[in-house]
Amino acid sequence: MNYVRDQFYYVYLLQSMKNNKWYTGYTHDLRKRFNQHQKNQSTYTNGKGPFRLIYYEACLNEYDAKAREIYLKTGMGRKYLKNRLKRFLSLT
Repeated sequence: MNYVRDQFYYVYLLQSMKNNKWYTGYTHDLRKRFNQHQKNQSTYTNGKGPFRLIYYEACLNEYDAKAREIYLKTGMGRKYLKNRLKRFLSLT
């Protein structure tokens, strides 16, 4: 049994390589969800890929992950992400 995979929920940030827009979500299985985005199997990102994963956080429960996702989608959350990723963003 893979305890790490079974215990965490992930909040993630994707960047579209087509239009450079960011997409935030949360999931229990980050690899599977990322592949769904890449294969256009997600309603919100369908046709906007390919994507690259540029940031993620791990949470111990789904409630915390969902709350963090909601926060990161706010103006303050976006500001946090831009500050957190400023070195990455200056390279792209």
